[in-house]
Amino acid sequence: MKKQIKTTFLFSLFAVLTINLYAQNSDAKTDSLDLGDVISKVISSYPSVKKAEIDIESSNAKIGLAKSGYYPLLDLTSSYSHLGPISQISLPDLGTFNLYPADNYNASLNLNQQLYDFGKTKKSVDMELQQKALSQLSLEQLKQRLSLSILGNYYSIVYLQEAIQIKEEELKNLNDHLLFVEKKVATGSATQYEILTTKVRISNIQNQETDLQTSLQVQQSQMNSFLGQSAATPVRLKKRISAPQLVAQQDVLLSKAVAQRDEMRIARQRSLIAESHMKVVDAEKNPVFNAFASGGFKNGYMPEQGTLKANYVVGIGFKFPILDGQKTKYNRMQVKNDLLEVDQDAELVHRNISNEVVECRANVDAALKKISQSELQLKQAEQAYALAQTSFKAGTITNLDLLDSSTSLAESHLSVTKSHIDYTVNLLKLKIAIGERIY
Repeated sequence: MKKQIKTTFLFSLFAVLTINLYAQNSDAKTDSLDLGDVISKVISSYPSVKKAEIDIESSNAKIGLAKSGYYPLLDLTSSYSHLGPISQISLPDLGTFNLYPADNYNASLNLNQQLYDFGKTKKSVDMELQQKALSQLSLEQLKQRLSLSILGNYYSIVYLQEAIQIKEEELKNLNDHLLFVEKKVATGSATQYEILTTKVRISNIQNQETDLQTSLQVQQSQMNSFLGQSAATPVRLKKRISAPQLVAQQDVLLSKAVAQRDEMRIARQRSLIAESHMKVVDAEKNPVFNAFASGGFKNGYMPEQGTLKANYVVGIGFKFPILDGQKTKYNRMQVKNDLLEVDQDAELVHRNISNEVVECRANVDAALKKISQSELQLKQAEQAYALAQTSFKAGTITNLDLLDSSTSLAESHLSVTKSHIDYTVNLLKLKIAIGERIY
């Protein structure tokens, strides 16, 4: 009996431990999101990305429409008409005859095929292909900009999560200190003033924590908006901090940015589109050869005008534009202006990218220096707090001095956290500035 009870107890304990481990693993999987996970989820479902993808599908339709010039046109037509008065002719001894019937019927199948247009259709297709390439580049640029927005939101949440934990730890220490001071007051070795100053400091930290919680709620709501979730959905993010690393020289970074940035690629693509448009405009004055054929049934043939008879027509057509009302001239003028605008836009983009790369690299260097400074400051604050605790217990400093030392320690922890996050954010921004993908 005892053995059975023992076995049952061990089985129950194993089951409880298994359930707890499974719940912890589930929480770890569902509660914590990595930056890459967030960006992937947002990009896969964000409305503006979906719209850009639809634009690419529209580009495919436009390419197909441009290619329709290669294919034949086939249509079926039919008509009925009643004419009056009817012209007649009278012949001696033969009687009076109608020149055509009053009721006319016609049904025909018509075919028209373009034979050769001297590259006019091909140039239109090439221009639509260039437009599709521009839509694809615009989609990549949108994803990059969206990643940058998510980056700021993500690390704001990470910082607030860490800051709240630091404030909670600070509150715990202050409450422990309050208990210690209350015991000293009970023994007569401390005054009520020390209790009040400690409570005031606790209240101040609680207010700070409330502000941080409010900011976290706002940032989480924005993150849920990115993810397409309810604003009240809890969000827990992983703290991913980049280790200090070497950064290339400024000239190297600028060269990469000019070669890789979507903005520069878009500027170059717009120039190619304008050149393709110019070719399309020039091709408008090219001649066109086409073949046509039509066959069907109609009445009106002598001598049996009321009888439907099979008929057909086949031929070859040639069209050569001579005057177009200066349409080509002004189209060329407009395209030339578009080319000039594209060149100016490319120069402006180049300057903006250069400024952005220089700024991002300077921010990375500054953030790296702040990491060293804040970590040194934290070590000093820890040493100062340890000495302050010893001195307070020895009675050589006041309660207020100890509280100030505790606050300095908490602020040093916050400073270290912020400097590491700032470095990570600025490093990722630099990668975006030189055209590297973070999604």
